Amino acid sequence: MRAAVLEATIAELAKTGYAALTVEGVAQRAGVHKTTIYRNWKDADGLVTDALAGRFATDIPVPDTGTVESDLRALARSLVATMTTGQGRALLTAVLSDAVRLPQLAEIKRDLFEARFRQAEPVVTRAIARGELPAETDPAELLKTLAAPIYFRLVFTSEPVDEATADRATDIALAAAHARVLPAV
Repeated sequence: MRAAVLEATIAELAKTGYAALTVEGVAQRAGVHKTTIYRNWKDADGLVTDALAGRFATDIPVPDTGTVESDLRALARSLVATMTTGQGRALLTAVLSDAVRLPQLAEIKRDLFEARFRQAEPVVTRAIARGELPAETDPAELLKTLAAPIYFRLVFTSEPVDEATADRATDIALAAAHARVLPAV
């Protein structure tokens, strides 16, 4: 039931956007009664947060390949693969367009990214332990630097986003870390 509800939430969010998403719509799509949803989630915000967090954790797993370069490349390529699907683009559009008008969505989005950065932090801490990155490298800043070129193309310039984009983002993030411009604050 949980998986069906979370998948239905993603589908509804992609179809209607956050502002128009209803527990009733999710329940109907999932084939459950809305009281089932309310027993498991306090409100629609919690439902959306869980659904998005689960989607990103599943679609963009945290790799452990043995080197920071291949780990970051795998993360970036997974991000590209996820965000360039029809559903990925629809989710991005819904989250971005509604976040301007709805402060609660901005908070959900901030919490989601913070959780995602914490989840991927071992990629950076392992690299620091192996001596591949400077000890003062801030994991969250490195991960933001990795994602920024990808999201910039997706959101602002509408340039093609592919594996070459992911590889370039990896090179940029690593160069910034090695230049010691991503220290912990």
